[in-house]
Amino acid sequence: MKDEIFVLCDEIRETSFAIHKYLRHGHLEKVYENALAHRLRNQGKHVEQQHPLNVYDEDGTVLGEYFADLMVERKLIVEIKAVKTFVEEHQAQLLGYLRASRTEHGLLVNFGGPKLEIKKFILT
Repeated sequence: MKDEIFVLCDEIRETSFAIHKYLRHGHLEKVYENALAHRLRNQGKHVEQQHPLNVYDEDGTVLGEYFADLMVERKLIVEIKAVKTFVEEHQAQLLGYLRASRTEHGLLVNFGGPKLEIKKFILT
């Protein structure tokens, strides 16, 4: 299982790089989200866009709802940005999504700069 997730991350990195090479930077985040979802689906991956994630209190009360950009193969959250560079809030957002969904692995992908940025997070 561990190897599967790392292979999946590599495939997403390669696909993201191809998208960045083709589209370059300068588009809205939604364009990159749609492009990555489209290309991953063409590769036979199960991809859910704007995947809902509930945040619960200790007693199980729903406190709020997030929407992760992509949930890939029901085991990897991909959060997409189209900004000049990552800031701490982007990392905090993805970590919040991982904790809320009890998902172990996440990728933060930034298409907004002249160079593609990708960071992997593992919640253990």
